[in-house]
Amino acid sequence: MLDTVIRGGTLIDGSGAERREADVGIRDGRIEAVGEISEAARAEIDAGGHIVAPGFVDIHTHYDAQAFWDSMLSPSPFHGVTTVVGGNCGFSIAPLAPGAGEYLMKMLSRVEGMPLESLREGVPWDWTSFSEYLDRLEGKLAVNAGFMVGHSALRRSVMGEAASGGAASTEDVAAMQALLAESLAGGGLGFSSSWARTHNDGAGKPVPSRAADRDEILALCRTTGEFPGTSLEFIPTIGPFAEEHCEIMAEMSLAAGRALNWNVLVAQTMGREIWEGQLAASDYATERGARVLALTPPLVMEVRLNFVSGFVLDAFPGWADLFGLPLDERKKRLADPSERERLDASANSEEAGVFRALAQWENISIAETFSESTKRFEGRRIGEIAKETGKKPFDAMLDIVLEDDLRTSLQPASYGHDDESWKIREEIWRDPRSVIGASDAGAHLDMINTFVYTTALLEAVRERGLLSLEEAVHQLTQVPAELYGLHERGRLAEGFCADVTIFDADRVAPTPLYTRHDLPAGASRLYADAIGVENVLVNGCEIVRGGEATGASPGTILRSGRDTETVGIPGRAST
Repeated sequence: MLDTVIRGGTLIDGSGAERREADVGIRDGRIEAVGEISEAARAEIDAGGHIVAPGFVDIHTHYDAQAFWDSMLSPSPFHGVTTVVGGNCGFSIAPLAPGAGEYLMKMLSRVEGMPLESLREGVPWDWTSFSEYLDRLEGKLAVNAGFMVGHSALRRSVMGEAASGGAASTEDVAAMQALLAESLAGGGLGFSSSWARTHNDGAGKPVPSRAADRDEILALCRTTGEFPGTSLEFIPTIGPFAEEHCEIMAEMSLAAGRALNWNVLVAQTMGREIWEGQLAASDYATERGARVLALTPPLVMEVRLNFVSGFVLDAFPGWADLFGLPLDERKKRLADPSERERLDASANSEEAGVFRALAQWENISIAETFSESTKRFEGRRIGEIAKETGKKPFDAMLDIVLEDDLRTSLQPASYGHDDESWKIREEIWRDPRSVIGASDAGAHLDMINTFVYTTALLEAVRERGLLSLEEAVHQLTQVPAELYGLHERGRLAEGFCADVTIFDADRVAPTPLYTRHDLPAGASRLYADAIGVENVLVNGCEIVRGGEATGASPGTILRSGRDTETVGIPGRAST
């Protein structure tokens, strides 16, 4: 007898093949049969009128801390995701040297927008090795989850306070290599790092990985290549690529003998020269025998900024120190007319580069406020408010921010809603130099909407006729699964793990964003529900039924070499 049969659905198996009518039989967490199934089962799921697809695979998340207080890793599984990869951008929370937890907490709060009070209350911070960290999560999660080994965690563990700015000695690099090797042997899925100038720690200083030179990074990539089933992830910069960025990514790929994916390529009619140059990094790598891929989100990114976390705002020249101050001192600085003049001038300077577009304060809207006196400003543009009050736009904005105790959610004007931008995205989705993803789920909890990318893509396919549904499912499942060598996941085929998403193709979509107060210590986050995702199974067990959580935790903690296979560079021998 089978454990479960999914009957009456339309199967899209993840391979890109045409849909067909087929039942799916499950036994012991794996797909036993696909086709017309007469065998009885202990449980049956009626999928009539719905699509039966592999569970979606999200390779760029930051659920490393949330895993301790939210076994569902919400909202991802409600949007059809059954497998996630964390530890990206160099920001894993293991290995953990004694006393390093406080630093990593403040770093994550600043650079990844996770409320500090939630990190303090919700995470134990009492492991040391990477394998101990994974062991703490084993059997606790609803979805499958694997984690990269982050460069900043490695550097902090080896170099202590010197990690945030000091050059690594030969001995330091050797110690990092040894710690990385131990972490990969303990199950880490690979190595991640960042040179992004937006990545600053709790004190406003560059995160540790930003102090690493080329030789240090390549040494760690060589260590990564010594372990089977490992991968690379990197953020070279924010904005246009210089040759040094193309060069370091190609060299990283060659040093490890692995593909490298970088975050994030935002494609639209505006800034064409930027994303075309970024895509060309893949050509640069290919010409040198390496493999470099861009992660690209399949939606118009909604961004919200605030003066509490300061993320992105701290990329303006001369602004980083402001966000290293305690909130009371920060408010005093923001109330000072001379300081306002300095901040405004630097944000609009040539040195601000691509971030200068954000300094068009009049085009920013007030997305959400958090006091009775500021509620009247919600949904209005700063330019309108400035004209009404007779103030300069920057002053009008900061006056509201101060009145709102810095918590005001500011929404820059978003671009890329036009038909031509959607056509560009469709072309990039099909481009072998890119992979759909870049959700950042679990991070920037007060800032972005990209965690809905799976249902957003399916909605775009339906509403705009972009891709076929079969292509979209293929891009959400088999493509990322094969990039990371996930063993027997990403397709619905006999013998594969029974990770399944059942959805209504005529309705599937994300809801609008809203604020939800459900984090430890009463903190809040931006959230969006899913429409039309009816059932989600992980390893054959339902974790979502009728759009609601079942409470089951059947997820596997993915470990390199055991749950992953080596995906090398085409034409090169691999470990």
